[in-house]
Amino acid sequence: MQTEEMIPADEFCMHHNIELSFIYALQQSGLVEIIHAEEKIFVPVNELNRLEKLVRLYYEMDINLEGIETITYLLQRIHDLQQQIVQLNSRLGMYETE
Repeated sequence: MQTEEMIPADEFCMHHNIELSFIYALQQSGLVEIIHAEEKIFVPVNELNRLEKLVRLYYEMDINLEGIETITYLLQRIHDLQQQIVQLNSRLGMYETE
């Protein structure tokens, strides 16, 4: 992945006024991906939305990492179930006649 597609983690931290250790903790929990390149730490651009949501949960709503992990898991589960409902409705539509 080229560095143009990544944001330096220290710049992200300065912009959001957070500690770099928070990003490391999220990475260790498997909640975000970080890249080590050129002796620097980068956040892929496609991770920025997720990372900003997690920052708000932690710093603005005062939810700890375990709570964030639980929320993330439940939101993913809801998304998966919604996808399953769409698929089942699609299959059911083949059998319905109006």
